[in-house]
Amino acid sequence: MAPPRLYAGERLRALRRAAGLNQRAMAARLGLSVSYLSQLEGDERPLTAAVIAALARHHPQELAAIADEAPARRVAALAAALADPALAPLPPEAAVRLAEERPDIADRLIALHAAKRDAEERLAVAEETLVAGGDARLPWEAVRDWFHAAGNYIDPLDRAGEALATTLATGGGGLGEAALVAALHGRGIAVVTDDDGDAPLARDRPGLLVLAGALPPESRRFQIAHRLATLAFADQVAAIVAESGLASVEARHLLELGLANYAAAALLMPYERYRGEARRVRHDIDRLSRVFGISFEQACHRLSTLQRPGAAGVPFYFCRVDMAGNITKRHSATRLQFARFGGACPLWHVHEAVAIPDRILVQQAETPDGVRYISMAKGLVKPSGRFTRAPRRFAVVLGCEASHAADFVYADAVDRGGAAMPIGISCRLCPRADCDQRAFPPADRAIAVEPETRRIVPYRVV
Repeated sequence: MAPPRLYAGERLRALRRAAGLNQRAMAARLGLSVSYLSQLEGDERPLTAAVIAALARHHPQELAAIADEAPARRVAALAAALADPALAPLPPEAAVRLAEERPDIADRLIALHAAKRDAEERLAVAEETLVAGGDARLPWEAVRDWFHAAGNYIDPLDRAGEALATTLATGGGGLGEAALVAALHGRGIAVVTDDDGDAPLARDRPGLLVLAGALPPESRRFQIAHRLATLAFADQVAAIVAESGLASVEARHLLELGLANYAAAALLMPYERYRGEARRVRHDIDRLSRVFGISFEQACHRLSTLQRPGAAGVPFYFCRVDMAGNITKRHSATRLQFARFGGACPLWHVHEAVAIPDRILVQQAETPDGVRYISMAKGLVKPSGRFTRAPRRFAVVLGCEASHAADFVYADAVDRGGAAMPIGISCRLCPRADCDQRAFPPADRAIAVEPETRRIVPYRVV
Protein backbone atom coordinates (compact mmCIF):
# COMPACT_ATOMS: atom_id res chain seq x y z
CA MET A 1 0.00 0.00 0.00
CA ALA A 2 1.35 3.42 -0.94
CA PRO A 3 1.97 5.76 2.02
CA PRO A 4 -0.66 8.49 2.48
CA ARG A 5 0.01 11.86 0.89
CA LEU A 6 1.49 14.40 3.26
CA TYR A 7 0.13 17.94 3.10
CA ALA A 8 2.10 20.22 5.43
CA GLY A 9 1.67 23.74 4.09
CA GLU A 10 1.25 25.54 7.40
CA ARG A 11 4.17 23.75 9.04
CA LEU A 12 6.40 24.25 6.00
CA ARG A 13 5.59 27.97 6.06
CA ALA A 14 6.35 28.13 9.79
CA LEU A 15 9.67 26.35 9.19
CA ARG A 16 10.62 28.88 6.50
CA ARG A 17 9.75 31.85 8.68
CA ALA A 18 11.63 30.42 11.66
CA ALA A 19 14.68 30.17 9.40
CA GLY A 20 14.26 33.84 8.47
CA LEU A 21 13.85 33.11 4.75
CA ASN A 22 11.49 34.50 2.14
CA GLN A 23 9.92 32.17 -0.41
CA ARG A 24 12.58 32.85 -3.04
CA ALA A 25 15.44 31.97 -0.67
CA MET A 26 13.66 28.87 0.64
CA ALA A 27 12.82 27.70 -2.88
CA ALA A 28 16.46 28.09 -3.91
CA ARG A 29 17.61 26.09 -0.89
CA LEU A 30 15.23 23.20 -1.66
CA GLY A 31 15.82 23.31 -5.42
CA LEU A 32 12.22 24.30 -6.21
CA SER A 33 10.53 27.07 -8.12
CA VAL A 34 8.90 29.83 -6.10
CA SER A 35 5.49 28.96 -7.52
CA TYR A 36 5.89 25.29 -6.57
CA LEU A 37 6.89 26.22 -3.01
CA SER A 38 3.88 28.54 -2.83
CA GLN A 39 1.62 25.64 -3.85
CA LEU A 40 3.20 23.42 -1.16
CA GLU A 41 2.64 26.07 1.49
CA GLY A 42 -0.93 26.54 0.32
CA ASP A 43 -1.63 22.78 0.63
CA GLU A 44 -2.30 22.61 -3.09
CA ARG A 45 0.37 19.92 -3.47
CA PRO A 46 1.67 17.21 -1.11
CA LEU A 47 5.30 16.83 -0.11
CA THR A 48 6.99 14.60 -2.68
CA ALA A 49 9.95 12.31 -2.08
CA ALA A 50 12.28 14.90 -3.64
CA VAL A 51 11.02 17.65 -1.33
CA ILE A 52 11.28 15.39 1.72
CA ALA A 53 14.86 14.50 0.72
CA ALA A 54 15.73 18.20 0.38
CA LEU A 55 14.21 18.92 3.80
CA ALA A 56 16.19 16.00 5.22
CA ARG A 57 19.42 17.57 3.96
CA HIS A 58 18.77 21.12 5.14
CA HIS A 59 16.24 20.83 8.01
CA PRO A 60 16.43 17.29 9.47
CA GLN A 61 15.17 18.25 12.94
CA GLU A 62 12.27 20.29 11.59
CA LEU A 63 11.34 17.50 9.14
CA ALA A 64 10.84 15.17 12.11
CA ALA A 65 8.25 17.61 13.46
CA ILE A 66 6.45 17.81 10.09
CA ALA A 67 6.39 14.11 9.29
CA ASP A 68 6.06 11.16 11.64
CA GLU A 69 9.01 11.27 14.03
CA ALA A 70 10.68 7.90 13.39
CA PRO A 71 10.33 7.75 9.55
CA ALA A 72 11.46 11.35 9.18
CA ARG A 73 14.54 10.79 11.33
CA ARG A 74 15.33 7.67 9.29
CA VAL A 75 15.13 9.68 6.05
CA ALA A 76 17.37 12.40 7.48
CA ALA A 77 19.95 9.89 8.79
CA LEU A 78 19.93 7.95 5.51
CA ALA A 79 20.43 11.17 3.53
CA ALA A 80 23.44 12.01 5.70
CA ALA A 81 24.90 8.54 5.22
CA LEU A 82 24.42 8.57 1.46
CA ALA A 83 26.11 11.98 1.24
CA ASP A 84 29.41 10.27 2.09
CA PRO A 85 31.62 10.45 -1.04
CA ALA A 86 32.78 6.89 -0.35
CA LEU A 87 29.29 5.63 -1.28
CA ALA A 88 27.80 5.55 -4.75
CA PRO A 89 25.30 8.41 -5.16
CA LEU A 90 21.61 7.59 -4.91
CA PRO A 91 18.88 9.91 -6.23
CA PRO A 92 17.02 11.65 -3.37
CA GLU A 93 13.69 10.12 -4.40
CA ALA A 94 15.21 6.64 -4.32
CA ALA A 95 16.62 7.24 -0.84
CA VAL A 96 13.20 8.28 0.47
CA ARG A 97 11.57 5.24 -1.13
CA LEU A 98 14.22 2.98 0.40
CA ALA A 99 13.57 4.45 3.86
CA GLU A 100 9.82 4.02 3.43
CA GLU A 101 9.68 0.61 1.73
CA ARG A 102 12.69 -1.16 3.26
CA PRO A 103 13.34 0.51 6.64
CA ASP A 104 15.34 -2.56 7.76
CA ILE A 105 17.90 -2.07 4.97
CA ALA A 106 17.93 1.71 5.53
CA ASP A 107 18.68 1.20 9.22
CA ARG A 108 21.54 -1.18 8.36
CA LEU A 109 23.05 1.37 5.94
CA ILE A 110 22.78 4.06 8.62
CA ALA A 111 24.42 1.79 11.19
CA LEU A 112 27.21 0.81 8.77
CA HIS A 113 27.93 4.46 7.99
CA ALA A 114 28.02 5.32 11.71
CA ALA A 115 30.43 2.42 12.27
CA LYS A 116 32.61 3.65 9.38
CA ARG A 117 32.79 7.16 10.85
CA ASP A 118 33.57 5.77 14.30
CA ALA A 119 36.34 3.57 12.86
CA GLU A 120 37.83 6.57 11.02
CA GLU A 121 37.86 8.64 14.20
CA ARG A 122 39.43 5.79 16.21
CA LEU A 123 42.10 5.33 13.54
CA ALA A 124 42.91 9.04 13.60
CA VAL A 125 43.21 8.98 17.39
CA ALA A 126 45.45 5.90 17.27
CA GLU A 127 47.73 7.37 14.59
CA GLU A 128 48.04 10.69 16.38
CA THR A 129 48.73 8.99 19.70
CA LEU A 130 51.57 7.06 18.07
CA VAL A 131 52.91 10.28 16.55
CA ALA A 132 52.70 11.98 19.95
CA GLY A 133 54.72 9.15 21.44
CA GLY A 134 52.42 7.90 24.16
CA ASP A 135 49.17 8.33 26.03
CA ALA A 136 47.34 11.47 24.87
CA ARG A 137 44.64 11.29 27.50
CA LEU A 138 45.97 14.06 29.68
CA PRO A 139 43.33 15.83 31.81
CA TRP A 140 42.90 18.66 29.29
CA GLU A 141 42.41 16.22 26.40
CA ALA A 142 40.08 14.02 28.46
CA VAL A 143 37.78 16.99 29.06
CA ARG A 144 37.90 18.00 25.40
CA ASP A 145 36.93 14.46 24.44
CA TRP A 146 34.07 14.55 26.96
CA PHE A 147 32.62 17.71 25.42
CA HIS A 148 33.08 16.24 21.94
CA ALA A 149 31.18 13.08 22.94
CA ALA A 150 28.41 15.30 24.37
CA GLY A 151 28.11 17.11 21.05
CA ASN A 152 29.16 20.33 22.81
CA TYR A 153 25.55 20.71 23.94
CA ILE A 154 24.68 20.27 27.65
CA ASP A 155 20.89 20.35 27.85
CA PRO A 156 20.33 20.79 31.65
CA LEU A 157 22.72 23.74 31.85
CA ASP A 158 21.52 25.29 28.61
CA ARG A 159 17.90 25.29 29.70
CA ALA A 160 18.78 26.47 33.22
CA GLY A 161 20.82 29.35 31.83
CA GLU A 162 17.99 30.31 29.48
CA ALA A 163 15.47 30.27 32.34
CA LEU A 164 17.67 32.39 34.59
CA ALA A 165 18.24 34.88 31.77
CA THR A 166 14.48 35.27 31.38
CA THR A 167 14.14 35.87 35.13
CA LEU A 168 16.91 38.47 35.26
CA ALA A 169 16.31 40.24 31.96
CA THR A 170 15.32 43.88 32.19
CA GLY A 171 13.23 45.95 29.75
CA GLY A 172 13.48 44.75 26.18
CA GLY A 173 15.01 41.41 27.07
CA GLY A 174 18.48 42.75 27.80
CA LEU A 175 20.81 41.35 30.40
CA GLY A 176 23.32 44.08 31.18
CA GLU A 177 26.14 44.12 33.69
CA ALA A 178 23.99 45.91 36.26
CA ALA A 179 21.43 43.08 36.27
CA LEU A 180 24.17 40.47 36.68
CA VAL A 181 25.85 42.42 39.49
CA ALA A 182 22.50 42.79 41.26
CA ALA A 183 21.89 39.04 40.97
CA LEU A 184 25.30 38.34 42.53
CA HIS A 185 24.65 40.92 45.25
CA GLY A 186 21.43 39.09 46.06
CA ARG A 187 23.57 36.02 46.73
CA GLY A 188 25.90 37.95 49.03
CA ILE A 189 28.65 38.60 46.47
CA ALA A 190 30.01 42.09 45.71
CA VAL A 191 31.94 42.89 42.52
CA VAL A 192 35.14 44.95 42.83
CA THR A 193 37.95 45.89 40.42
CA ASP A 194 41.69 45.39 40.83
CA ASP A 195 43.69 47.87 38.73
CA ASP A 196 46.98 46.03 39.20
CA GLY A 197 48.20 45.17 35.70
CA ASP A 198 49.37 41.73 36.90
CA ALA A 199 46.00 40.78 38.40
CA PRO A 200 44.31 37.57 37.17
CA LEU A 201 41.20 37.94 35.04
CA ALA A 202 39.04 37.15 38.06
CA ARG A 203 39.44 35.91 41.63
CA ASP A 204 36.80 34.46 43.89
CA ARG A 205 37.03 35.65 47.48
CA PRO A 206 34.57 35.21 50.37
CA GLY A 207 31.78 37.63 49.56
CA LEU A 208 33.75 39.14 46.64
CA LEU A 209 34.37 38.74 42.93
CA VAL A 210 37.58 40.62 42.06
CA LEU A 211 37.90 41.53 38.37
CA ALA A 212 41.00 42.77 36.57
CA GLY A 213 40.76 46.42 35.64
CA ALA A 214 42.05 45.74 32.11
CA LEU A 215 39.07 43.55 31.16
CA PRO A 216 36.95 44.91 28.29
CA PRO A 217 33.20 45.25 29.02
CA GLU A 218 32.18 41.98 27.34
CA SER A 219 34.82 40.05 29.30
CA ARG A 220 33.66 41.65 32.56
CA ARG A 221 30.10 40.53 31.87
CA PHE A 222 31.27 37.00 31.11
CA GLN A 223 33.30 36.74 34.32
CA ILE A 224 30.33 37.99 36.36
CA ALA A 225 28.03 35.53 34.57
CA HIS A 226 30.54 32.75 35.25
CA ARG A 227 30.50 33.40 39.00
CA LEU A 228 26.70 33.62 39.01
CA ALA A 229 26.39 30.36 37.05
CA THR A 230 28.83 28.63 39.41
CA LEU A 231 26.55 29.49 42.33
CA ALA A 232 23.16 29.09 40.66
CA PHE A 233 23.86 25.78 38.93
CA ALA A 234 26.18 24.11 41.44
CA ASP A 235 23.92 21.05 41.84
CA GLN A 236 23.54 20.49 38.09
CA VAL A 237 27.29 20.81 37.52
CA ALA A 238 28.09 18.43 40.39
CA ALA A 239 25.69 15.82 39.00
CA ILE A 240 27.18 16.03 35.49
CA VAL A 241 30.75 15.77 36.81
CA ALA A 242 29.82 12.78 38.99
CA GLU A 243 28.46 10.94 35.93
CA SER A 244 31.27 11.98 33.58
CA GLY A 245 33.49 8.96 34.20
CA LEU A 246 36.61 11.15 34.26
CA ALA A 247 39.29 9.46 36.33
CA SER A 248 41.63 12.20 37.52
CA VAL A 249 40.88 14.97 40.00
CA GLU A 250 42.44 17.49 37.61
CA ALA A 251 40.14 16.42 34.77
CA ARG A 252 37.06 16.71 36.98
CA HIS A 253 38.08 20.21 38.10
CA LEU A 254 38.67 21.22 34.47
CA LEU A 255 35.23 19.86 33.58
CA GLU A 256 33.65 21.90 36.38
CA LEU A 257 35.30 25.01 34.97
CA GLY A 258 34.23 24.16 31.42
CA LEU A 259 30.64 23.53 32.50
CA ALA A 260 30.54 26.87 34.34
CA ASN A 261 31.83 28.57 31.19
CA TYR A 262 29.13 26.80 29.19
CA ALA A 263 26.42 27.89 31.63
CA ALA A 264 27.68 31.49 31.57
CA ALA A 265 27.39 31.49 27.77
CA ALA A 266 23.87 30.03 28.02
CA LEU A 267 22.96 32.85 30.41
CA LEU A 268 24.36 35.67 28.26
CA MET A 269 23.20 34.14 24.95
CA PRO A 270 19.88 32.36 25.73
CA TYR A 271 19.34 29.49 23.31
CA GLU A 272 16.13 30.34 21.46
CA ARG A 273 16.76 34.08 21.30
CA TYR A 274 20.35 33.63 20.15
CA ARG A 275 19.47 30.96 17.59
CA GLY A 276 16.65 33.08 16.19
CA GLU A 277 18.77 36.22 15.94
CA ALA A 278 21.63 34.26 14.38
CA ARG A 279 19.28 32.97 11.69
CA ARG A 280 17.89 36.46 11.11
CA VAL A 281 21.31 38.04 10.51
CA ARG A 282 22.66 34.96 8.69
CA HIS A 283 25.23 34.38 11.44
CA ASP A 284 26.91 37.75 11.04
CA ILE A 285 29.25 37.70 14.05
CA ASP A 286 29.69 41.46 14.35
CA ARG A 287 25.92 41.97 14.48
CA LEU A 288 25.46 39.21 17.04
CA SER A 289 28.24 40.71 19.17
CA ARG A 290 26.53 44.10 19.14
CA VAL A 291 23.04 42.77 19.92
CA PHE A 292 24.14 40.58 22.84
CA GLY A 293 27.05 42.66 24.15
CA ILE A 294 29.53 39.82 23.70
CA SER A 295 32.98 39.41 22.19
CA PHE A 296 33.66 38.13 18.69
CA GLU A 297 35.09 34.89 20.09
CA GLN A 298 32.14 34.36 22.46
CA ALA A 299 29.68 34.82 19.60
CA CYS A 300 31.48 32.24 17.44
CA HIS A 301 31.88 29.71 20.23
CA ARG A 302 28.21 29.87 21.20
CA LEU A 303 27.13 29.12 17.62
CA SER A 304 29.01 25.81 17.80
CA THR A 305 26.86 24.73 20.78
CA LEU A 306 23.42 25.23 19.21
CA GLN A 307 22.59 21.54 18.85
CA ARG A 308 19.40 21.20 20.91
CA PRO A 309 17.37 18.19 19.72
CA GLY A 310 14.39 19.39 17.71
CA ALA A 311 15.72 22.96 17.53
CA ALA A 312 19.28 22.62 16.25
CA GLY A 313 21.10 25.51 14.66
CA VAL A 314 23.34 25.31 11.62
CA PRO A 315 26.06 22.72 12.31
CA PHE A 316 29.31 24.68 12.61
CA TYR A 317 32.89 23.90 13.43
CA PHE A 318 34.79 26.35 15.61
CA CYS A 319 38.37 26.56 16.74
CA ARG A 320 40.93 28.97 18.14
CA VAL A 321 44.54 28.93 16.93
CA ASP A 322 47.50 30.69 18.53
CA MET A 323 50.53 32.31 16.89
CA ALA A 324 52.40 28.98 16.84
CA GLY A 325 49.56 27.17 15.07
CA ASN A 326 48.39 25.29 18.17
CA ILE A 327 44.65 24.64 18.35
CA THR A 328 43.64 25.80 21.83
CA LYS A 329 39.86 25.43 21.44
CA ARG A 330 37.99 23.22 19.05
CA HIS A 331 34.62 21.70 18.35
CA SER A 332 32.90 20.44 15.23
CA ALA A 333 29.27 19.62 14.64
CA THR A 334 30.23 18.92 10.99
CA ARG A 335 32.03 16.03 9.32
CA LEU A 336 35.32 17.91 9.64
CA GLN A 337 37.29 16.86 12.72
CA PHE A 338 40.41 18.58 14.05
CA ALA A 339 43.76 16.95 14.68
CA ARG A 340 44.33 16.16 18.34
CA PHE A 341 48.07 16.82 18.12
CA GLY A 342 50.34 18.99 16.01
CA GLY A 343 49.45 21.89 13.75
CA ALA A 344 46.58 22.35 11.35
CA CYS A 345 46.83 22.27 7.56
CA PRO A 346 49.14 25.09 6.36
CA LEU A 347 46.73 25.88 3.51
CA TRP A 348 43.97 26.78 5.96
CA HIS A 349 43.42 30.54 6.07
CA VAL A 350 43.46 30.65 9.86
CA HIS A 351 47.27 30.94 9.83
CA GLU A 352 47.10 34.08 7.72
CA ALA A 353 44.36 35.49 9.95
CA VAL A 354 46.57 35.25 13.05
CA ALA A 355 49.05 37.61 11.43
CA ILE A 356 46.39 40.11 10.27
CA PRO A 357 44.29 41.07 13.32
CA ASP A 358 40.84 42.61 12.96
CA ARG A 359 40.42 41.56 9.34
CA ILE A 360 37.94 38.86 8.33
CA LEU A 361 39.16 36.28 5.81
CA VAL A 362 36.78 33.90 4.02
CA GLN A 363 37.78 30.63 2.40
CA GLN A 364 36.07 27.89 0.42
CA ALA A 365 37.93 24.66 1.09
CA GLU A 366 37.57 20.99 0.26
CA THR A 367 38.74 18.11 2.43
CA PRO A 368 40.05 14.82 0.98
CA ASP A 369 36.62 13.20 1.35
CA GLY A 370 35.22 15.67 -1.20
CA VAL A 371 33.17 17.75 1.27
CA ARG A 372 33.28 21.53 0.75
CA TYR A 373 33.27 24.03 3.59
CA ILE A 374 32.89 27.80 3.87
CA SER A 375 34.82 29.28 6.77
CA MET A 376 35.45 32.71 8.25
CA ALA A 377 38.62 33.49 10.20
CA LYS A 378 39.58 36.60 12.14
CA GLY A 379 42.74 37.48 14.03
CA LEU A 380 42.17 38.94 17.49
CA VAL A 381 44.38 40.74 20.01
CA LYS A 382 43.57 40.67 23.72
CA PRO A 383 45.32 43.62 25.47
CA SER A 384 47.36 42.81 28.57
CA GLY A 385 46.74 46.10 30.37
CA ARG A 386 50.39 47.14 30.57
CA PHE A 387 53.40 47.72 28.31
CA THR A 388 55.66 45.15 29.99
CA ARG A 389 53.25 42.28 29.37
CA ALA A 390 52.70 41.04 25.81
CA PRO A 391 49.11 40.94 24.54
CA ARG A 392 47.55 37.63 23.53
CA ARG A 393 47.26 37.11 19.79
CA PHE A 394 45.22 34.37 18.18
CA ALA A 395 42.62 33.72 15.50
CA VAL A 396 39.16 32.16 15.63
CA VAL A 397 37.56 30.20 12.81
CA LEU A 398 33.90 29.43 12.23
CA GLY A 399 32.77 27.29 9.31
CA CYS A 400 30.00 25.12 7.92
CA GLU A 401 29.48 22.74 5.07
CA ALA A 402 28.84 24.52 1.78
CA SER A 403 25.29 23.13 1.70
CA HIS A 404 24.46 25.67 4.44
CA ALA A 405 25.94 28.63 2.56
CA ALA A 406 22.56 30.35 2.23
CA ASP A 407 22.51 30.75 6.03
CA PHE A 408 26.11 32.00 6.30
CA VAL A 409 26.61 35.63 5.29
CA TYR A 410 30.35 35.13 4.74
CA ALA A 411 29.63 32.69 1.91
CA ASP A 412 28.59 35.69 -0.18
CA ALA A 413 32.28 36.60 -0.46
CA VAL A 414 33.27 33.47 -2.42
CA ASP A 415 32.35 31.96 -5.77
CA ARG A 416 30.68 28.80 -4.54
CA GLY A 417 30.76 27.29 -8.02
CA GLY A 418 34.48 27.96 -8.39
CA ALA A 419 37.60 26.23 -7.21
CA ALA A 420 38.07 25.30 -3.55
CA MET A 421 41.32 25.20 -1.60
CA PRO A 422 42.32 21.54 -1.07
CA ILE A 423 43.01 21.20 2.66
CA GLY A 424 43.54 18.30 5.05
CA ILE A 425 43.20 17.74 8.78
CA SER A 426 46.96 17.74 9.38
CA CYS A 427 49.96 16.58 7.36
CA ARG A 428 50.23 13.38 9.42
CA LEU A 429 46.63 12.43 8.54
CA CYS A 430 46.25 13.92 5.05
CA PRO A 431 46.31 11.42 2.16
CA ARG A 432 46.95 14.03 -0.57
CA ALA A 433 49.96 13.01 -2.68
CA ASP A 434 50.40 16.28 -4.58
CA CYS A 435 50.59 18.97 -1.87
CA ASP A 436 53.55 21.36 -2.11
CA GLN A 437 52.90 22.59 1.45
CA ARG A 438 53.33 19.19 3.11
CA ALA A 439 55.47 19.34 6.28
CA PHE A 440 55.44 15.58 7.09
CA PRO A 441 54.51 12.44 5.18
CA PRO A 442 51.18 10.81 6.12
CA ALA A 443 51.47 8.32 8.95
CA ASP A 444 49.88 5.47 6.99
CA ARG A 445 51.60 5.87 3.60
CA ALA A 446 55.03 4.98 2.27
CA ILE A 447 57.29 7.51 0.56
CA ALA A 448 59.69 7.25 -2.34
CA VAL A 449 62.87 9.34 -2.52
CA GLU A 450 64.15 9.93 -6.05
CA PRO A 451 67.57 11.67 -6.01
CA GLU A 452 67.48 12.30 -9.75
CA THR A 453 64.27 14.37 -9.48
CA ARG A 454 64.08 17.65 -7.55
CA ARG A 455 60.69 18.44 -6.07
CA ILE A 456 59.47 21.10 -3.65
CA VAL A 457 58.77 18.28 -1.21
CA PRO A 458 61.83 15.97 -1.24
CA TYR A 459 59.87 12.74 -1.46
CA ARG A 460 56.84 11.31 -3.21
CA VAL A 461 53.88 9.81 -1.35
CA VAL A 462 53.08 6.37 -2.71
